[in-house]
Amino acid sequence: MPRPPSPSPAPEPVVPNEGFYRGDRYAIQESVGYLIRKVLISFDRRIDARMQAYDLTAMQWKPLLMIKHGIADTAASIARESDTDTGAVTRMVDRLEAKGLLERRRSDEDRRVMHLDLTEAGEQITERIPYCLSQVLNEHLSDFSPEEFAQLKSLLRRMLVNGCNASAETKKSCPGNET
Repeated sequence: MPRPPSPSPAPEPVVPNEGFYRGDRYAIQESVGYLIRKVLISFDRRIDARMQAYDLTAMQWKPLLMIKHGIADTAASIARESDTDTGAVTRMVDRLEAKGLLERRRSDEDRRVMHLDLTEAGEQITERIPYCLSQVLNEHLSDFSPEEFAQLKSLLRRMLVNGCNASAETKKSCPGNET
């Protein structure tokens, strides 16, 4: 007569101070970082597909939105906000300028600084971007309740704060700590 399978041992309880992950049991597909990255990849693919109608890539529509909302107004500030190489941002700005979506304006205070302004065409196209983003985000959140949506945002904000508090190096790039 075959033996019944032995019950698997109960998982060890997670003690908050010890964390949720252990190196000896790390399963990448169960990692929050992996799952967040997969969601971001899905967002990017869907958004890029929609932005093709406006001849924009992710590297192009994001800075336009940053300029529109006053988050950044120079290539250097866009690079800092998006954690991107300044040279790559400068090349992207060149392409957006060639498309007639933005223009450079020398700073009155510091002649070395070039501010970025949306052109009329840039303003028009930037008005459409939030509609594309909303469609894609709503697709990903389609079966969430309003409470789950609020909880998801709250948990993500909490993770951001925890990550920002983890080290002095990351604190300077945290919301409210930009200096």
